Amino acid sequence: MKLLVINGANLNMLGIREKNLYGDGTYNELVNYIQNKAKIENIQIDCFQSNHEGEIVDVIQKAYKNYQGIIINAGGYTHTSVVILDALKSVSIPTVEVHITDINKREEFRKFSYISLYAEHKICGHGFQGYIEAIDYLIIKYGK
Repeated sequence: MKLLVINGANLNMLGIREKNLYGDGTYNELVNYIQNKAKIENIQIDCFQSNHEGEIVDVIQKAYKNYQGIIINAGGYTHTSVVILDALKSVSIPTVEVHITDINKREEFRKFSYISLYAEHKICGHGFQGYIEAIDYLIIKYGK
């Protein structure tokens, strides 16, 4: 199994930004956490982060026929990006949406997610563990 984890805008600032919401863990620690899970499961996981919407679209399009699943935390683009939604729909890859915080308990504008219009599963408010839950979901549903 080969999975792609996509992190959007400002997730590179983990460990610096709003620690009361996102915790002390850095983006590099998140990637290491995900890669450790990949080793345990004996699967390949590629991680990508960008603050640029078009780069996220490009990496989704390149995932076509190269990955069996996508895990995406689009950051603020979750609430604004029809083009990321359209890119996900165009590649037809099983997708799990992840958010470190519970977007349903935050500001009103964060409660709507374009990604949710495509993603088959959504995990919110479980911190870094949410990414592991997303990996487990894809493994259980689609096998290694």
